[in-house]
Amino acid sequence: MNELPRIEITPIVRRRASYDIGFLDEASARRVAAFHASFPMYAETPLAALPSLAKTLGVRGLYVKDESFRFGLNAFKALGGSYAAGQYIAKRLGLDISELPFARMVSEEIRARLGDVTFVTATDGNHGRGVAWTARQLRQGAVVYMPRGTKAERLENIRREGADASILDDTYDGCVRHAARMAAENGWVLTQDTDFKGYREIPRWIMEGYGTMALEAYRQIPEPPTHIFLQAGVGSMAGAVAGFFANVLPVAARPIITVAEPETADCVFRTARAADGRLHAAGGDLETMMAGLACGEPCGLAWEVLESCADFALVCTDEVSARGMRLLARPTGGDPRVVSGESGAVTTGLAATLLTHRDAYPDIIDALGLDERSVILCFSTEGATDRENYRRVTGTEP
Repeated sequence: MNELPRIEITPIVRRRASYDIGFLDEASARRVAAFHASFPMYAETPLAALPSLAKTLGVRGLYVKDESFRFGLNAFKALGGSYAAGQYIAKRLGLDISELPFARMVSEEIRARLGDVTFVTATDGNHGRGVAWTARQLRQGAVVYMPRGTKAERLENIRREGADASILDDTYDGCVRHAARMAAENGWVLTQDTDFKGYREIPRWIMEGYGTMALEAYRQIPEPPTHIFLQAGVGSMAGAVAGFFANVLPVAARPIITVAEPETADCVFRTARAADGRLHAAGGDLETMMAGLACGEPCGLAWEVLESCADFALVCTDEVSARGMRLLARPTGGDPRVVSGESGAVTTGLAATLLTHRDAYPDIIDALGLDERSVILCFSTEGATDRENYRRVTGTEP
């Protein structure tokens, strides 16, 4: 690339002593992981060690959690949707979720007690596919709304899970409001990974569901990370992983946690920069290649967690994600290949861009404390969910 991409940083200021982030501790993650492990299709996703790339970038280690293998769905999102559905069913039946492993949850006994349920959500792609997949596994219904500009491949992936999926002439956040209205009018269960007034329980369950991914990475990584880079749409995944590592590690050993967003959908960055106790939305059409991160309004619960334990927010251009996609698609020196989509590769691309061009971003390098001792952990949250664009960007087949 001839011109370096724009990357901007702002600190996340601790405006108050702490919010309660105990719901994301290791004990909670173990309960969630036990629930997911009861699914016959569950398997840990791999943590890719990239020593050759780490050496090239001048750091001690670089690890990427590869969520393209999750439940055969090419993304991590089903972890949140499935756990939220399980918790909803358990609460409705007066049970603890530990009493509802997969085999019992899909039994005729539970179906007879529960009746028919329709889960409804808005999505940029991966979350809706996870909700639709969960509903199909439970032999229930799903309705999914998607924003304008959604690629046909993402729509069809959701429809193949049996959901009633459609694209609205609206932004992602408009689709969220539409899904909430439809839930209220039809008696459906809104299964959304962002919160609003009177709606916080299910978003909390979704965040807890992501704890399985964080717990797996914590168990798999052979050396403690000094830096964790997390991408954000509404911020729920970033908050879940940040909260888990803040709980599981002593304060002195906590990594520097940085949240990354597209420059056109930068609601977490805007909220961090303002540091005024209010949530700040990104406006416009949120146009970005990173479709899974094209969210204008942050999740309040996620922000509370991030404000308690994350350190920095960054925004960057689409070229940063494209760089990450290419690096992971074409590894060198024996590093494993990771098929990472636009929203999945941005954190690896961000670390690589900063470290390759240290002289161009000295203030960011200094703020993050990136040096030869750094051990970086990234999460590739999706595989190639837009195969045509993946081929165009990387020049390889997914």
